[in-house]
Amino acid sequence: MSTVALAQDLGIETSSDLKQQLAPYLDQPGDLQVDASEVGRIHTAAVQVLYAFVLARQQGGHRTVFNNATATFLDALRLLGVLQAFVLEPSPDTLKSVENAA
Repeated sequence: MSTVALAQDLGIETSSDLKQQLAPYLDQPGDLQVDASEVGRIHTAAVQVLYAFVLARQQGGHRTVFNNATATFLDALRLLGVLQAFVLEPSPDTLKSVENAA
């Protein structure tokens, strides 16, 4: 089983690099582990890249497992409503409601 480590900064400016990092694993058979233990900043664009990657692998019959996800990573997925697509369960901290200041 291969492992891919996500960077600490997954801002919008890194989305193209993230796509290139993940591309070699798109059709890799078997399970793929993604280490999200260093993610400290993540933008919607990076979540979109990851979502498309997970979905494409699922459609190809391959499972993608996210390990050691940081609270920042989990909270971004929760706020965007995609936790289940990533086969992640929210922790008690990520279940807290967030007030929209807008």
